[in-house]
Amino acid sequence: MAHSLQAKKRIRQTARRASVNRARRTNIRSKLRKVEEAIVAGDQEAAKHEFRKMQPSLMAGINKGIVEKNTVSRTLSRLHRRIKNIAG
Repeated sequence: MAHSLQAKKRIRQTARRASVNRARRTNIRSKLRKVEEAIVAGDQEAAKHEFRKMQPSLMAGINKGIVEKNTVSRTLSRLHRRIKNIAG
């Protein structure tokens, strides 16, 4: 158990930050899932639309330290290639 005021404050900050990070990660995963569903359905326009909506969230995730830059780059590249290859 923390005894100093500083240690107690750090515990509060960590809990708050973990909660915010969890929400951000959930948001990113939800948007990623929507793109995946559109790709599986074969709807290129919907996939493009969801992909455009997802990109800012992923970039914000990089800046906030939620996801790694290379992971985002790889994910975007793979999704973009899959969307481009949808027959439509």
